[in-house]
Amino acid sequence: MKVDEHPRTPGQRRQDVLDRLERESDVWVASADAGGVPYLVALWFVWHEQAAWLSTRATNPTGRNLRAGGRARLAFGDTHDVVLIDGEVTTYAAHEVPRAAAGAFAAKSGWDPREEGTAYAFFEVRPRMIQAWRGVHELPGRTLMREGTWVA
Repeated sequence: MKVDEHPRTPGQRRQDVLDRLERESDVWVASADAGGVPYLVALWFVWHEQAAWLSTRATNPTGRNLRAGGRARLAFGDTHDVVLIDGEVTTYAAHEVPRAAAGAFAAKSGWDPREEGTAYAFFEVRPRMIQAWRGVHELPGRTLMREGTWVA
């Protein structure tokens, strides 16, 4: 990427985001506790039925924050190819998670948290806002989704 490159069209940015959601296996997950203390961890995920599905222990700080706060920010890539997703979180116990979502997660990651007993929960992150840019020249028009609706 060069600074003098032409920005991608909104449609190309959207397709690049969707391709990345299918291709990537790890995502940075940001959450905060009730006191505002932030947590940032990398977790495996799967993009399934227009949502990112994550799994972690229900009792660790990230699991507690996702369940209690109901929101998360997901981040991909480095500073040269940024994708940020702000989403609403729905929590599922391992025995309550929709079978198709858990199966997609297990197929992609090679690990099925349901086999770990009750320690793990699943978290469905439904995007409300998505931004993507590759350098300063793409900052205008970086918002591709607002209020859960694609704008590009």
